[in-house]
Amino acid sequence: MKHTTAITAVLIILFLLTQIVGLKVISNYIVVKEVVKKETVIENGKEIVKEITIQEESFEELPYGLERPEIKEKTSYIQIALSIIIATALALILLKFQAMRLWKLWFFLSVFFTLLIAFNAFVSQIFALILALVFAAFKTFKNNVVLHNFSELFIYGGLAVIFVPVVNLTSIIVILFLISIYDFIAVWKTKHMIKLAKFQTRIKLFAGLLIPYGNKTAILGGGDMGFPLLFSGVLFKTYGWNAIITVITSAIALTYLLIKSEKGKYYPAMPFLTVGCL
Repeated sequence: MKHTTAITAVLIILFLLTQIVGLKVISNYIVVKEVVKKETVIENGKEIVKEITIQEESFEELPYGLERPEIKEKTSYIQIALSIIIATALALILLKFQAMRLWKLWFFLSVFFTLLIAFNAFVSQIFALILALVFAAFKTFKNNVVLHNFSELFIYGGLAVIFVPVVNLTSIIVILFLISIYDFIAVWKTKHMIKLAKFQTRIKLFAGLLIPYGNKTAILGGGDMGFPLLFSGVLFKTYGWNAIITVITSAIALTYLLIKSEKGKYYPAMPFLTVGCL
């Protein structure tokens, strides 16, 4: 086991909380409306127009005029894959040139907007704005372990609300496979993901769970929480809270990885989490 039993348990619990809070954020953005539709039926050989009331579910707009990407559900995996490639390239450029101010700005804006969207699911827009500003500022400039991991519980729900409405089941499965292959290459082949993780941990601006203990630090990358939540969120659109099953199975997969992992080694989590999701 790579970490102590206690730290491993904390990582798993925080992972589960992140997924559950994320699904709650998604749930609070779903609006059920009653829509009256006209339907032509035949009764006693005559055509009769009847009005039928049905319930339709849709997603609320994002706060303060923020817009979701205009992409088609069937091909959304292409745009999302390209976005990941571009984001990784930018991160590596910032790392190469040690552009700390730009990194902090990118980090702050990412945290602020995702928290704004997530908090808006529970409180008014103005209160969500204030909370997001405060948490993003402290997380970027005056971070501590409790604040860091608490805000992580909401960040991925904010991300999911952006992408879940424009992703279908086929696309998210393709995304899971692509990100699993990428994670494998980035950790075990090119190893640039390890460099990024070490850099983020050192400057205390890590995107993901971070738990220091002794002279070590246990981490779980943001993508390892975001992509399973995106998968569960897409299922949530059809199956509601039954999607919690994939949260449990992905947590089991993560538990297996953490137990089997060895000290001092880095592992790509997404291949395991993808198996758990599917």
